[in-house]
Amino acid sequence: MINRHHQKGLTLMSLLFWGVIIIFMALLAMKLIPAYTEFFTIQKILSDIGNDPNIKSMSNGEIRDKFSKRAMIDNIATVKPSDLDISRDGGTTVVSVEYPFQTTLVGNISLLVDFSASSDGSGSRSSKPIE
Repeated sequence: MINRHHQKGLTLMSLLFWGVIIIFMALLAMKLIPAYTEFFTIQKILSDIGNDPNIKSMSNGEIRDKFSKRAMIDNIATVKPSDLDISRDGGTTVVSVEYPFQTTLVGNISLLVDFSASSDGSGSRSSKPIE
């Protein structure tokens, strides 16, 4: 006869528990990875615009047009050129954007992530939260 006190391994309940945890983490990854990929692309576009030697002489419309062209090439849909905040302080031009990303997780449960990107690499133009 087998002594059950010395058996080791996963029970069916623990296997189901860990399966649910792994599936939930995979679902989160599938929903968040595209959002973060798009964020890093937006950050790269803004950084490239900020490093352009002609940015000081460009008008706000020209900067927005440059962003629009790059966004079309990189298939950016969450940020429009009108969402850009362009500031010119002390001889430097900083292009930044703050935007939320919302996606449905399961049923009526949504996931909301706030992103902030800037051409100066700080990622944020101010410390105030998005309202």
